[in-house]
Amino acid sequence: MKTHPHHLDLQPALRAQGTVRLPGSKSISNRTLLLAALAQGTTRIHDLLASDDTHVMLMALQKLGVQWEQVGESQEYIVHGVDGVLPIHQADLFMGNAGTAIRPLTAALAAIGGDYTLHGVSRMHERPIGDLVDALNAVGMRIEYTGQQGFPPLHIRRGQIHTRRMQVRGNVSSQFLTALLMAAPLMAREEVVTIDVIGDLISKPYIEITLNLMRRFSVEVERDGWQSFSIPAGQRYVSPGEIHVEGDASSASYFLAAGAIAGGPVRVEGVGRDSIQGDVRFVEALEQMGATITMGDNWMEATSNGVLKAIDADFNHIPDAAMTIAVAALYADGPSTLRNIGSWRVKETDRIAAMATELRKVGAVVEEGDDYLRVTPPEQIKAAAIDTYDDHRMAMCFSLASLDGAARRGAPVRINDPKCVAKTFPDYFDAFAAITRGELI
Repeated sequence: MKTHPHHLDLQPALRAQGTVRLPGSKSISNRTLLLAALAQGTTRIHDLLASDDTHVMLMALQKLGVQWEQVGESQEYIVHGVDGVLPIHQADLFMGNAGTAIRPLTAALAAIGGDYTLHGVSRMHERPIGDLVDALNAVGMRIEYTGQQGFPPLHIRRGQIHTRRMQVRGNVSSQFLTALLMAAPLMAREEVVTIDVIGDLISKPYIEITLNLMRRFSVEVERDGWQSFSIPAGQRYVSPGEIHVEGDASSASYFLAAGAIAGGPVRVEGVGRDSIQGDVRFVEALEQMGATITMGDNWMEATSNGVLKAIDADFNHIPDAAMTIAVAALYADGPSTLRNIGSWRVKETDRIAAMATELRKVGAVVEEGDDYLRVTPPEQIKAAAIDTYDDHRMAMCFSLASLDGAARRGAPVRINDPKCVAKTFPDYFDAFAAITRGELI
């Protein structure tokens, strides 16, 4: 993995312009790894994301007896599926802070059965998993908390499924439903499994990714809107042979916002209009703010049209990419409000609190609510040392405050603990330097 200094100083950049080849999507990468492991047959995965989170998943699969190999120094991996039967039935698994790894693995291991412990970094032990555990235990699984109730660490034992109708709340994290969906075929060998969603489901585009990838591995899910999902009996995961991982749409947001703020054009390659990722809808928010967006099958491009317009919008569907809008709001012509972002509070850090704190450092007036953030831009962005809370998106977002926009000039920005970007984008600051032609000190 790439090494980073303790802090990184970004000098003001006059313009953002150029092309960035995106790393693979984290959401697609970890889902694909688990499905390939559970499938019948061997899967060759192209353009897998190189990051802390995918490393966590690869190491966990290895400890469970799943065989895989990397092709040379490339991001091509070959995974030998176990057809739903893990070779190792007892393991202690370190999950770091990877929600896309611990949640689906918890459901899959509970469905398969064995004796497994799952734990992570301290922040992981503060991220809720109770809704998922409750849903699994209610149908006969045996998952125990070894620390605080409702949170990892977990101890999974072999259970006995007594009903195949499950319920899960949808308003905390869509990853709970994703986990149940991915594990459901393992429970539906002889009877249909139905998952009912209680209340409103957040982050729906991430469920679309899950359903799309399950389909690629030969499992069809029947659905009643967003309230009920049924997995017919007798299906099993079958390798598609080869699968390509799209570029990460959440990572695209920083570069597209840079183009919208500081001239452009900035083009990202690896994701485009045909993406299965909901975060491509981030460009709709940039268009509302006045930027020009163009798209092809596998690329997107943003160009500034002057001062950005303030925005007031619901970002429930793209919570990760919405963080970029909060920083882009520094360059808007008035106060911007991001609504329905309550899920930020249970991410890698409490992102509403963290974003409010750091935006105030650069001069913004910020109003923080349970599920919203209102950002009034300053007359002039102030130089600041940005704390990143071991949260990759905080580090990447605040690089944008160094840009010169049409409304106000950027400022020198110190990013503390820049190594946190390794979670999803180890080379982020090199890519940012390439489009700004600035110096990293």
